[in-house]
Amino acid sequence: MTDHPQTPPLPVPPPEEEYAPKPEVGVGPWDGELPDGDHWDHELLADGDRRNVVDQYRYWKHDAIVADLDSKRHNFHIAIENWQHDMNIGTVVRTANAFLAKEVHIIGRRRWNRRGAMVTDRYQHVRHHPTVEDFVAWAQGEGLAIIGIDIFPDSVPLETYELPKDCVLVFGQEGPGLTPEVHDAALATLSIEQFGSTRSINAASAAAIAMHAWIRRHVFNQPVS
Repeated sequence: MTDHPQTPPLPVPPPEEEYAPKPEVGVGPWDGELPDGDHWDHELLADGDRRNVVDQYRYWKHDAIVADLDSKRHNFHIAIENWQHDMNIGTVVRTANAFLAKEVHIIGRRRWNRRGAMVTDRYQHVRHHPTVEDFVAWAQGEGLAIIGIDIFPDSVPLETYELPKDCVLVFGQEGPGLTPEVHDAALATLSIEQFGSTRSINAASAAAIAMHAWIRRHVFNQPVS
């Protein structure tokens, strides 16, 4: 009997979507006569702008974008406690940039994971406070109401609370939540109404909901129901 060599298995083709060209992010070089103005970045005009920015800021210098954002930032601040290197902070910074918060404040550890921020921290002011006491003293000096977002026995619903215009919304570490020190310093602690089986939602999701509640009230002038 003659041994016949086994035919090697045919390679499995990759999924169709791998053949499709991936769309380029942003825009290519400027087409036409170059615009006038100090805010334009001549390298971006020549090479294209692949940054994660809205169309209004295409080809603008970084400093010019920040200056324009600074001229129209909203009155609310965001703070998040970072005692155990919270992975949600990057996402909170990204959302704060989207809603044009005045500043984001990191309480506790200075280092935080920037991956979720998607480079938006380049356009969003971020301030560090080593302790709760430092943060509270700063907020009081700025005349800002400290509003905690967490589930406590004395928490009131975010949905029916009249958020102050000048405030700082504070979020706790994922898991432990707000520390007692922040709870004691807060003008009010607000909870987000939930209707499923879980006791709490992700800190970054809670931050997005609270920021949008402020936007509805103070940008679109929608009173709480």
